[in-house]
Amino acid sequence: MHDLNQPAYGLWPVVLFNIVLVLGFVASFMLPKRRVEWRSMGLFAAWIVALFTEMYGFPLTIYALTALLGRAYPVLNPFSHINGHLLVALSGGSPIVYVLVMGITPILFWAAIILMGSAWRQVHTAEGKLVTDGLYARVRHPQYSAMFLLIVSLLIQWPTVLTVLMSPILFVVYYRLAMREEHEMEVQFGPAYLDYRSTVPAFLPRLSTRIARPAGGTGTTS
Repeated sequence: MHDLNQPAYGLWPVVLFNIVLVLGFVASFMLPKRRVEWRSMGLFAAWIVALFTEMYGFPLTIYALTALLGRAYPVLNPFSHINGHLLVALSGGSPIVYVLVMGITPILFWAAIILMGSAWRQVHTAEGKLVTDGLYARVRHPQYSAMFLLIVSLLIQWPTVLTVLMSPILFVVYYRLAMREEHEMEVQFGPAYLDYRSTVPAFLPRLSTRIARPAGGTGTTS
């Protein structure tokens, strides 16, 4: 087992494995089909590369902050793996914070993957019909909700300056993609989709949700 008080950088096979793992899961459930979807996925891929490159490859954020803050940096050994985590460093190198973060974030990550996969199965077993039950009775875009949860989980797991700055852009990009899809659904389904949209929230579920069922048709939401 790796000593958390020692550096854990330059592990490029680990960087590559994690990038392929995350992108493989996401692409399998949200495979882009149109140019705008490929642009969104490309931005997410860049974010993932930046994240794991700093986690196990080259700690650019730590170099920048230690150079900027000097002796004011809150830990004495900033290049140990445990202190490389910014939340841990801000807490003065607390191992409790590290354990909490590393215990909670995998739960959030796999919850996002399961949610994404469940929404994908609903869409692909509906045989082209508008999906309004199951997860889609709770939120209109469960796959994008899962994507947001995934981003949050990884951002907490290993925050860096670059990924923190890029995250709001990712949220905006996927929000706009969801709204674009909603416009297409309005054109295709008319009042039936408007009734559905007026009752079911977009991304965050209410404690209880009752929706008016559209009469039928073809098409899906994400």
